[in-house]
Amino acid sequence: MAHRRFLAPVLALFCLLGAATPQEPADLVLRGGRVATVDDQFTVAEAVAVRGYEVVAIGTDEEIAAYVGADTEVIELDGRLAIPGFIEGHGHFLGLGRAKMILDLNGVSSWEETIALVEAKARELEPGEWIFGRGWHQEKWEHTPMPNVDGVPLHDGLSEVTPENPVMLTHASGHAAFVNELAMQLAGLTDDTEDPEGGTIVRDARGRATGMLRETAQGVVRRAVSDAGEMSDADRDAEFRLQVQLAGQAALENGVTSFHDAGTGFGGIDRLRLMAEAGDLPVRLYVMVRGQSNAAMDTRLPEYLIIPEGNDFLAVRGIKHSIDGALGPHGAWLLEPYEDLPESAGLETTPVGLIEETAAIALKHGFQLNTHAIGDRANREVLDLYERAFTAAGVDSHERRWRIEHSQHLHPDDLPRYAGLGVIASMQGIHCTSDAPWVFRRLGAARAESGAYMWSDLIDSGAVVTNGTDVPVEDISPIASYYASVSRRTADGEVFFGDQRMTREEALRSYTTWAAYSAFEEHLKGQLRPGMLADITVLSQDILEIAEEQIPATQIDYTIVGGEVRYRR
Repeated sequence: MAHRRFLAPVLALFCLLGAATPQEPADLVLRGGRVATVDDQFTVAEAVAVRGYEVVAIGTDEEIAAYVGADTEVIELDGRLAIPGFIEGHGHFLGLGRAKMILDLNGVSSWEETIALVEAKARELEPGEWIFGRGWHQEKWEHTPMPNVDGVPLHDGLSEVTPENPVMLTHASGHAAFVNELAMQLAGLTDDTEDPEGGTIVRDARGRATGMLRETAQGVVRRAVSDAGEMSDADRDAEFRLQVQLAGQAALENGVTSFHDAGTGFGGIDRLRLMAEAGDLPVRLYVMVRGQSNAAMDTRLPEYLIIPEGNDFLAVRGIKHSIDGALGPHGAWLLEPYEDLPESAGLETTPVGLIEETAAIALKHGFQLNTHAIGDRANREVLDLYERAFTAAGVDSHERRWRIEHSQHLHPDDLPRYAGLGVIASMQGIHCTSDAPWVFRRLGAARAESGAYMWSDLIDSGAVVTNGTDVPVEDISPIASYYASVSRRTADGEVFFGDQRMTREEALRSYTTWAAYSAFEEHLKGQLRPGMLADITVLSQDILEIAEEQIPATQIDYTIVGGEVRYRR
């Protein structure tokens, strides 16, 4: 691997601002710290001045003093680090809000604990009311429940404590769900129900449905949820706004000023547009269209194209697709079968031909195409269909900035194709260290080493790599994902193929400049320099300089969006 030396911060200024020359006062000044501009030279200054929603000056404390007037708000950094606002490169904004409204199962350590939480919730509800939860992961439990199929229990224990309430508990990945007997009955799901295309109704050795639904099989029960009763428009709007509020608050508390939402349907975008026009969005959103038919997109995409200018909070110019599932529930589509499930090589959740039709529509209407692909077969298929689409249309693929969301497991032959095609690897650092304990079981040692989370090799090849958390799959914390990116260290202290670490500079770029580029917004955000949006995050300590083991303790002290302090610790 080529050695990349971290660039020593230097105090190289964008402009010389003679301190003796008074300037038009700024609205906000941050001074007395380290201001990482994340420009091409990775300049580090001492202070920044903001007027309105834009940065107006970067420099030394002495130079920026000229911008302090009687009404200027001054934040004393006291040596702390100010950076361009974190950009969540791939998450589910409304899903984050909804996760705040249902049972949080991320911290459960056993199936028995999960059942106890559901049972307690059932005591609060009337018979017939649905119980929803999200975040469980069988690989994170302290012990494997018995009996089980592929490490996941049968529904009997859950059904026993919830005879009058249907239950649906979504896997942490979002690519599987577990339901109780009543939920299956309401959905008309029996032991004889056929697997839908792109999904699996998991069954035990006797052919009995266990309650575990992989990928598109979740839709069998989700349709029963939709049929349970329609909300009024007023209630639906109130719930939507609450989801936005809860998601926005979580983002701001974690220093996130922009969020790439992957993705939302036309109806949700309509609501977001109204909120944006009213100034009610808490963070900037880059929204990908999702869940719409090709026919509908071909007709309606032009009316949904939103390219931000100035202090706009909403952008829409991407389409989201999924070609496979997740590694944890054995849904990632692999070139060779799973090491621990040799009868399966994963799932093609959406036919390649359908995504290829979408690619032509995206090119026709000037939209970016962003496709979820985790397994090595999935990534190869997406690279192939992207290349066919670019060739057929005779376009410069680099200008289109199409993305592969996750890009987790690659065959070595496919790695250089990202840079060659200008395809962006939209990755999540935290997935590596979170998944590492079971990657070897799923892929075996050879495939894990040659193709799992190849950040460094992708960057060295010239590919653009972005960062994020896939929230609510993982917590939205950029600090946790940044630490995973530079350390590749798991919870038990083991380093997962350390030669694929990012440098600290690269990890910060992946959360700022490279993420902005991947949304065509590098002229607006991702750096701190005059004329750019004043989206700024202030950290309690300098993650570029402190000892690696101290990084996880870093806190968010201020989150500033468009020059407005929207969160302070």
